Amino acid sequence: MPDDESSILSGPINSPRDEQEAVFINCPFDADFAPLFEALVFAIVACKFEPRSALESANVSEPRMERITRAIFTSRYSIHDLSRCRGEGEERLARFNMPLELGIAMACRYLTRGAPHEHDWLLLVPEGHVYVKVVSDLAGFDPLKHDGSERTVVQSVMLWLTMRRGVSPSLPTPKSVLDALPKFRAELAQLKAEWGPEPPWPLLVEAAKRTVPSPTSTFP
Repeated sequence: MPDDESSILSGPINSPRDEQEAVFINCPFDADFAPLFEALVFAIVACKFEPRSALESANVSEPRMERITRAIFTSRYSIHDLSRCRGEGEERLARFNMPLELGIAMACRYLTRGAPHEHDWLLLVPEGHVYVKVVSDLAGFDPLKHDGSERTVVQSVMLWLTMRRGVSPSLPTPKSVLDALPKFRAELAQLKAEWGPEPPWPLLVEAAKRTVPSPTSTFP
């Protein structure tokens, strides 16, 4: 990437010290999806990666897409869930923020191809989702599927992350992560009581790190 101070990627951002460990989460932000979002964050931390999100920056003086684009380009990995790409409400409209951000991640992978920090992304879709009718160009890719439960989301994400290059050989199992999820939620509830519905992102991540279970699996 060119070192250009005017670039969209050059502004301030709450990026982790090691971008190789960063995983950007692109998913719906609504009450129905909130339990899965929390499970995603917790699973990423359990795999010893650093979760990133559009929620991490409260900089309202900068366009949202600039913040999201920079977050993706300063993360080694990204996870994209297309659960809301189907008709909703009286007008039966779908939400396309998720495919838009997936496109940014695909461009990031293209621009970093062959580099040590080559971007890698995961596509998550609900069982039975006709995602190729929404974005036909995704027909050549194999997404991981979930049934809308925390169990299948955690299993899919942890399976993918454990196979990434440089992953720690000692990790908790998906079962132990699911068993510890209520502890994380209890700390998150306390944060929301003190800060409001959207507590500072670093505090949320630290709560996940404090409650993540000890490693129980060793991979060769």
